[in-house]
Amino acid sequence: MEEIKHTSTIIYTTLPDNTKAFIKYKVEGNIMKILETYTPPQYRGRGIAGRLMEYAINMAKERGLVIEPVCSYSVYYFLKNREARGVLAEPFSSMSDEELKQLFEKRVEEEKSKEGG
Repeated sequence: MEEIKHTSTIIYTTLPDNTKAFIKYKVEGNIMKILETYTPPQYRGRGIAGRLMEYAINMAKERGLVIEPVCSYSVYYFLKNREARGVLAEPFSSMSDEELKQLFEKRVEEEKSKEGG
């Protein structure tokens, strides 16, 4: 994978076929909101989104920010990577696995309805 870079709203990497995998984010006060995660279909399942999330987490820590997972993938990431949850904003940081799972399912439904709408 190519180098990961960021702007004030996007964390991204350019893939071999010149497409991009990215995370859209927004910083409000001391909260970094992870709004959208995208990996082109031909590159999914290779851990690229996970590496982008790790970059976002490190960036948040360096800046003294906490993360609010908005998109379904960001919720899923924290569901699967318990050790990373220390960077989450309240109430996310104190959610149980079951609560995070319910939030993930809710986000998936919301995203599906947006795509279909």
